[in-house]
Amino acid sequence: MTLRVALVIFPGFQMLDLAALSVFEIANLEMNHRGHLEPYYQFDIVSSEGGSITTSAGVKIDSQPIGQQPFDTVMVGGSTDIPSPHPELINAIRGIADKTRRVASICTGAFILAEAGLLDGHSATTHWGQSAELQKRFPHIRVDQDKIFIHEGKIWTSAGMTACIDLALAMVKEDLGADIVKSVARKLVVYHRRIGGQSQFSTMSELDPDSDRVRKALDFAKQNLCESLSVEQLAEHVHWSPRHFSRAFQHQTGLSPAKAVEKLRIEAAKSMIEAGHSSIAQIALQTGFGDEERMRRAFLRSLGQPPQALMREIRSRQPVKSPQGPDASSRL
Repeated sequence: MTLRVALVIFPGFQMLDLAALSVFEIANLEMNHRGHLEPYYQFDIVSSEGGSITTSAGVKIDSQPIGQQPFDTVMVGGSTDIPSPHPELINAIRGIADKTRRVASICTGAFILAEAGLLDGHSATTHWGQSAELQKRFPHIRVDQDKIFIHEGKIWTSAGMTACIDLALAMVKEDLGADIVKSVARKLVVYHRRIGGQSQFSTMSELDPDSDRVRKALDFAKQNLCESLSVEQLAEHVHWSPRHFSRAFQHQTGLSPAKAVEKLRIEAAKSMIEAGHSSIAQIALQTGFGDEERMRRAFLRSLGQPPQALMREIRSRQPVKSPQGPDASSRL
């Protein structure tokens, strides 16, 4: 059995999206090493009309017409900005979606799937810089800006840029299992499952409010995570009424004060885990979650995995220490 994987491209698509096909290529090699003589995956690069397509970097890529042939997996590429695809491409994607086992978008390709109506009623993600616009244009989609990828039924969406590799690895895992995908990831020199979400930069930098008072409230929250940090407490600290503070905070950061505080706590807890702290209970207390269960639920909402999984992943990355001393060789 050979599964056909199509990468849909268009003028100005991001050339990095081609890296997703490398995941399937290495999976083929791994399966061949294990006795599967026929290629497990076949790749097609397609566009609405076929022919030479110019990437955002100016490099030309040859493509075939998308047509109506059946594919196992269709992955729609993204671009460095929000794409404006021709109606022919939207109609073609609609036409093949029902005959395809998996339909996916990479980065801002989510806008193309949304235009085709394929994301309505689904959770989806895209590049963090365009997630608010995706939600604004398509209110029937549940946009989660922090996920590396989201899989709901036959619909898959990924975050920006290199997240196309994470997306393809997850598909290979679904097809061939964890053992194969770990081997593929090792050959690609990437982690088979990336820790955390795509917003792996400072929460303070991400929020970046214009108002000095909102920024002051965030600074206070970051320095006092062990406190309750209610809206009333934050508003009092900057001498605003709770109602006005909540409105201004939401307008300038895109988050409620409670959600922003949770992100600060997750960031602090994640940093403690990465620094080697081994007690989940103590981390929960020191970062203001109060208890392990509350912290676990927050991690699942934001990072898609509990803190224990993050701790195990970090430990697995640590090199094994070689035995020391004159009798080391006798212990090997």
